[in-house]
Amino acid sequence: MAVPRRIIAAAAALTVALAVFGVPVANHLSPSGFQDPGSESASAARLLTEHFGRGDVEMVIVVSSPDGVDSPAVSTVARDIVTALDENPHVAEISSAWSSPVAPDLISTDRTAGLIVAGITGTEAQQQTYAEDISEQVSGERDGVTVRTGGTAMVNVQITEQSQRDLLLMESLAIPLSFLVLVWVFGGLLAAALPVAIGAMAVIGALAVLRVVTFATDVSIFALNLAAAMGLALAIDYTLLIISRYRDELFGGADRAAALSRTMSTAGTVLFSATTVALSMSVMVLFPMHFLKSFAYAGVATVAFAAAAAVVITPAALVLLGDRLDSLDVARLARRLLRRPDPGPVPVQQRFWYRCAHGVMRRALPLGLAVVALLLVLGAPFLGVRWGFPDDRVLPQSASAHQVGDQLREQFAANSDTAVTVVVPDSAGVSPEQVSGYAADLSRVADVAAVSAPTGTYVAGSRTGPPSAPTAARDGSMYLTVATTAPLFSEASEIQLDRLHAVAGPGGRAVEFTGTAQTNRDSVDAITSTLPLVLGLIAVIMFGLLFLLTGSVVVPLKALVLNMLSLTAAFGALVWIFQDGHLGGLGTTHTGTLVANMPVLLFCIAFGLSMDYEVFLVARIREFWLSPGMSNDEAVALGIAHTGRVITAAALIMSISFAALIAASTSVMRMFGLGLTLAVLADATLVRMVLVPAFMHVMGSANWWAPRWLKRVHDRLGIDDEPAARFSDTPDRDSKTPNATVPIHKVPDTKDHDNDGERIIT
Repeated sequence: MAVPRRIIAAAAALTVALAVFGVPVANHLSPSGFQDPGSESASAARLLTEHFGRGDVEMVIVVSSPDGVDSPAVSTVARDIVTALDENPHVAEISSAWSSPVAPDLISTDRTAGLIVAGITGTEAQQQTYAEDISEQVSGERDGVTVRTGGTAMVNVQITEQSQRDLLLMESLAIPLSFLVLVWVFGGLLAAALPVAIGAMAVIGALAVLRVVTFATDVSIFALNLAAAMGLALAIDYTLLIISRYRDELFGGADRAAALSRTMSTAGTVLFSATTVALSMSVMVLFPMHFLKSFAYAGVATVAFAAAAAVVITPAALVLLGDRLDSLDVARLARRLLRRPDPGPVPVQQRFWYRCAHGVMRRALPLGLAVVALLLVLGAPFLGVRWGFPDDRVLPQSASAHQVGDQLREQFAANSDTAVTVVVPDSAGVSPEQVSGYAADLSRVADVAAVSAPTGTYVAGSRTGPPSAPTAARDGSMYLTVATTAPLFSEASEIQLDRLHAVAGPGGRAVEFTGTAQTNRDSVDAITSTLPLVLGLIAVIMFGLLFLLTGSVVVPLKALVLNMLSLTAAFGALVWIFQDGHLGGLGTTHTGTLVANMPVLLFCIAFGLSMDYEVFLVARIREFWLSPGMSNDEAVALGIAHTGRVITAAALIMSISFAALIAASTSVMRMFGLGLTLAVLADATLVRMVLVPAFMHVMGSANWWAPRWLKRVHDRLGIDDEPAARFSDTPDRDSKTPNATVPIHKVPDTKDHDNDGERIIT
């Protein structure tokens, strides 16, 4: 008993140390990272910052009053703000509706509001600190004048603040609900509390790893929510599976030492499953966006801590608890109060999961085809997906950055979000006439309202007025601003961007484009160009791992196809709800687009989680299949019967953890939570309960086929599972009677082998 106590004590001490280090990680995370840092748009943005002092992020201050922007009160407040900004060492370029000459684009169409635009400098963490300080200093009401702050700087600040609040809300929902499910599964309060405690350890460990990663690179604030949700879900899942197998062995007649030994000999399945999930998420590191890279870091760290905590701490806790594992049994107390007898052992043939599996296999083709058709129909909306870039509307409408964004879109004629900035990195030797000609050519492109250049402003191809951008040429570089009426992320915007690119640069010089439209295009291009490699790697890795587990090429191929199908409903729901705005967008502001990063993120994580359950189910089916006298259908039914309840409970707990993300106030996390919840539920119900038994029935003994040369590879490198030598009928969770064994009906052997050990269908 001394060793288990030391393990628990060391784990507790390590958890405390990791909590002290890792819990403050939110202050070191980035709220951005959606764009490709090596793209054309990113390069142009860096040049604007370095050469023209545009600031690293933009802060927009709206000063408004019913009396109008020309009233003395508004002018006084605005000039005081500009003076304060001018004295702030962390503010770069400042533009104001009250500057001279007056900038009409910074005044609302009804002249009741004006803008002050300031560039904030510094690192990302510093920018948030500086922007928050400025916002606290200037926001509010004074003399009938309202001042609100927004822009990218405040979007970043408020996303960080909101994510920390969402994390506390999510955990306050997920932990109690998960505990209730565990009480339902185990009956005993102590047995239910153990997985939750290990889940908390895994979450704290993942946060500490994220804190370490921040010392080397940027990590997205949204990865914090994934680490919390997945750490809790996976640690509970793995602990649940270990405890369930341990109780199976006890109910089968083994003493506690033998039961624990047998359980931990099969715990390699937990580590194998964790490896599949970690590898599935690790491939996201190949994408250039820090947003996706961050989820790779968080995912791998979380899975590692969850699996390690489950396989190290759980057996130590089982030894220490002994008979007390089943203490505080709520179900038994309820039966005594209701004067109901304890349930006896239930033969496996009478269990729901066994009967369900055989029922599906009797109608394999019609049920399987019906479920496939249903999933494809649910996924059909994804065919109409339109990609967009996240802006202030990811925040709740109560956020000032969202309110300022709405005001800019509704009350100001010029929308800076739709503008395209053209940067000429090397403009040395370019004549004013060449710049004028280039600006005039740009202004002739359809839906271009005006082009502001160092040589003047061009509207519909004709010059009007004096130069409007005297600082747009500096240090051998210059930039032009293209105002456009084409709706952002529309087909017209894409066509316009193509035509702007087609215009030859001034004097034949190279040009770079930036702005929201170009940034979105670069991000989508970065994803689509990397996606084939990522999908190929995931397929090869998952196929290889499942082959090592099963020795079959059919089962891995089946898993890849069915796991893809399980994601279709989630993808369709994202478009139908968040892009098209059905169901009120679940309380979010729908923009008519989806962030391209989200489906990729959802695919990599959900695919790995689907493989998680695939490993547990297939491993148990194979145990029975290797037993003498076992048919394919009976092995499938027994495997489902022995894992169905546990996998369903694990999927329910995982869906609770992810569904808690739907309570998040940022639309990105709400979208992520719903997508993962639907993917997990579809996989645990439609796929595991219907498609898996239907497919394996149709394929029969061919499920376990592989070419002879691959069989030899598996014999050398594969995982050698022991056959299920004892077919104990585990009673319901409420029965604690050992040696409750009911004979299983043995089915005549339908397998044969050739001299090389390859299974032949007979």
